[in-house]
Amino acid sequence: MPVVTIQVTREGTVPSRDSVTAEEKAELIKGVSELLLKVLNKPMESTFVIIEEVDTDNWGWGGLPALEFRKQRAAKSE
Repeated sequence: MPVVTIQVTREGTVPSRDSVTAEEKAELIKGVSELLLKVLNKPMESTFVIIEEVDTDNWGWGGLPALEFRKQRAAKSE
């Protein structure tokens, strides 16, 4: 029984949205389940997929909160 956890930031895939849509989540669940079937021969009905949305305040990289890192990276590319 595979259990797969996918973490995504709580941001939309386009500027007008602030989260991943239910349709996008359904595609992720289907795609991961199909991949485990194809690669590991795990039946789709025994595969569990968990999608966790993480607020941008709760993650970071480069030693900075994510939004600050992005600001600094954008300023460097101007």
